[in-house]
Amino acid sequence: MNGCFGCNTCASADKPLEGFIRNLPMETSHHRVEGQSTKCGFGLQGVCCRLCSNGPCRITPKAPRGICGATADVIVARNFLRAVASGSGCYIHIVENTALNVKKTAMEKGEIKGERSLKRLADAFGVQGKDKWETAQIVAEKVIADLYKPEYEKMELVEKLAYAPRFKRWQELGILPGGAKSEVFHGVVKCSTNLNSDPVDMLTDCLKLGISTGLYGLTLTNLLNDVLLGEPELRMAPVGLRVIDPDYINIMITGHQHTIFVDLQEKLISKEAVEKAKAVGAKGFKLVGCTCVGQDLQLRGSHYTEVFDGHAGNNYTSEAVLATGAIDAVISEFNCTLPGIEPICDSLKIKQICLDDVAKKANAELKPFVFEERETQSMEIIDEIIEAYKERRGNVEFNLMPEHGNDHTLTGVSELSLKDFLGGNWKPLIDLIVAGEIKGIAGVVGCSNLTAGGHDVLSVELTKELIAKDILVLTAGCSSGGIENCGLMTPEAAKLAGPKLRAVCEKLNIPPVLNFGPCLAIGRLEIVATELAEAIGVDIPQLPLVLSAAQWLEEQALADGCFGLALGLPLHLGLPPFVTGSKIVTKVLTEDMKELTGGQVIINADAKESADILEKIIEERRSALNI
Repeated sequence: MNGCFGCNTCASADKPLEGFIRNLPMETSHHRVEGQSTKCGFGLQGVCCRLCSNGPCRITPKAPRGICGATADVIVARNFLRAVASGSGCYIHIVENTALNVKKTAMEKGEIKGERSLKRLADAFGVQGKDKWETAQIVAEKVIADLYKPEYEKMELVEKLAYAPRFKRWQELGILPGGAKSEVFHGVVKCSTNLNSDPVDMLTDCLKLGISTGLYGLTLTNLLNDVLLGEPELRMAPVGLRVIDPDYINIMITGHQHTIFVDLQEKLISKEAVEKAKAVGAKGFKLVGCTCVGQDLQLRGSHYTEVFDGHAGNNYTSEAVLATGAIDAVISEFNCTLPGIEPICDSLKIKQICLDDVAKKANAELKPFVFEERETQSMEIIDEIIEAYKERRGNVEFNLMPEHGNDHTLTGVSELSLKDFLGGNWKPLIDLIVAGEIKGIAGVVGCSNLTAGGHDVLSVELTKELIAKDILVLTAGCSSGGIENCGLMTPEAAKLAGPKLRAVCEKLNIPPVLNFGPCLAIGRLEIVATELAEAIGVDIPQLPLVLSAAQWLEEQALADGCFGLALGLPLHLGLPPFVTGSKIVTKVLTEDMKELTGGQVIINADAKESADILEKIIEERRSALNI
């Protein structure tokens, strides 16, 4: 723990949160930014190689090759492919577990809340069982079979899921992926020591990984979640630290795998659990949303009003959430679970339980989720959390912030709920774009980091710049948590939009920024793009649609980005992905990609300049469509 906690904290777009963190009597990631402000120049450029014992080798003008002879281009491409493969592996882990949980639920004839979503998938796959459970099992098995194919066998569902013109282009480029897990394996092998030395070939693998990541790890995870957990529904909801109610036993969930704690979610509101909570002085149990799984809970919050208190914040808000003292347990099941929460949990006697060993924290109990034992495990977890509650409540001081955030953020936006809101088709949105009332659409997606101006600074400022230009913003990921806590997803935010977009928002009583939920929901944005392109009769790269992962953080974000490039979308990043040490890799990503897929990478850390660049692309695409 730091001894001078308030001396230096990074800036935040959320000024009330920034002040709250600055005054905490404990160290957080926000305090450690300055201590890590001196960056390794070789690492930033991606020209450091430590794959063998001759290294680490660092490329400089005087030493243009590593000992083995690898150039900067080879080293950068290799490092980039390794990162993309790792990020893809994370998402494939999520969709694998989700599909397995759907299959096992179907085999036990468990609850299926999203029957419309099940029919949608069954129709897309061309399958049908004798009842909804058999249909769900067949759908899940189709997904699993594709994931487990070898690298040399193409995944069958890609053609069924992808927009036909995109599929044709991927086929022409030779980037149709084989089995998703095998593609990750193949990518890791390819970038190992003294193997591939062709940077363009390695970047081709990145696109293949992007496609399998996007269609399976993103799109299918969302749709399978909808089958089990219910479809998102539009509603107004509270966000920020205000959602924490100290009268309840509060559990903060971190990760991405909502289907892993479905049974626990139901057990928390059972008569038995509520009576146990009341016996120790609490009104019951509440789940507090944090990180992407919190966004997922928020997305479907209309189905879980009794147990879900609301979404408190993103990955770099999680420490502040715990520092309120009113969180009694953290349940982690995937990433965005910061190591920095560990000392805070110890200090405040917060129980930590991990449901998946990939998210095992050093001082937490590992309780691997076993579907067949879920009911017993859920009650064990409840009993353990009650014991933690008894030990800590009264011995830990509260530091609440009930005024933080707002109580009327629009949530529950999905490709289906938005289309339903528009009357069942995309024509009203297309008409607004054609008429220029909405100039175009920007997806501001991905992570939150603490370096691109500070916590959520670039994401929030870029969003403000875009809506001021009459560009509708759709969000997905941890960035959404910061943007909503800053009030940009309330109807009142329409006053920050340009005159035309403002008029649209005020007429429809909607904000100029629509939150699709977790980073997984980037797959939902792909569905929107596909359906818009299909309705207009163009390919996706022709749409007045751009992407920004302004404050990307993790390797998963790089896999997401490769999906965006494969779709043919311009992708803005606030920080370069450690590739600038290679002229070839930089050129392929920022220039040559436009001829290959239609996409391109744009690097700019300035919100206004970035918005101007993205607006220009939108205007060029509008002009090409004669609108």
